[in-house]
Amino acid sequence: MSLAPLDNLVKTSVLKIEPPDQGEFDGLVRLGTNRLKDAHNEANSPESRFDLAYNAAHSLALAAMRWHGYRPDRQRFVVFQALQHTLGLAPEQWRILDKAHSTRNQAEYEGYAEVDEQLLAEILKVTDIIRKKVAALDPIQQ
Repeated sequence: MSLAPLDNLVKTSVLKIEPPDQGEFDGLVRLGTNRLKDAHNEANSPESRFDLAYNAAHSLALAAMRWHGYRPDRQRFVVFQALQHTLGLAPEQWRILDKAHSTRNQAEYEGYAEVDEQLLAEILKVTDIIRKKVAALDPIQQ
């Protein structure tokens, strides 16, 4: 399903067009759903919960993008920015994930690992919404 704003990102090589695959989609949804479940488990450390929540959001957002027939070319965070087009998420929702991406990069590349509990709660809330929207997508027509 072609989306004009994402087609523009194809022209600039941010995204590429690739036919969706039901097996890949199902795997991304399963991975994202399992990670999200574990991220909600308060017995896990805040750092682990953040990592799980961020990666759950990424897997589910990528699943939505792949359902539409697109794949990021190089930039990992574009799956979050595309959520307004792939799932109809409001800008204030996907921007939470954009902030999470910056926080994740600080942790991964600079060793900064202090978890903001409010940000974690917001990531979990938005990712729960994404999971429900992805689950409502029709099966991919092969």
